[in-house]
Amino acid sequence: MKKAKELVEKFAKDRGWDDQLPDQVAKSISIEAAELLELFQWTNPKVSEIKSNNEKLKELSGELADVFIYSLQMAVLFGLDVDEIVKTKLDFAGKKYPVELMRKRSKGDSSALDEYLRIKKEYRQSRGK
Repeated sequence: MKKAKELVEKFAKDRGWDDQLPDQVAKSISIEAAELLELFQWTNPKVSEIKSNNEKLKELSGELADVFIYSLQMAVLFGLDVDEIVKTKLDFAGKKYPVELMRKRSKGDSSALDEYLRIKKEYRQSRGK
């Protein structure tokens, strides 16, 4: 089976949608993400509740697919290697959010919060903010 990026690329090309402007695709990503978020408006369901409700899970899958499709279309427009950009971002996030520190923080260790804020401050300074 073809990879998702290839499927999206073919789908768009077959319909003449392979020359969309980046702002059009970015807007579509945002709109579809808002539709995904709308599924949770005024509710706070647990993962188990959604997983056990086939209708909700199907709805969530559809909205999530829309976000993925437009995101992949953006990658196609710019010739980006999805696997590589995801790996690069996760490598960066791994440095910004070290495993042990994040585990301590999630357990309420206040020293972990201080350390995290220090890392965050250094990151922002390195970006010129």
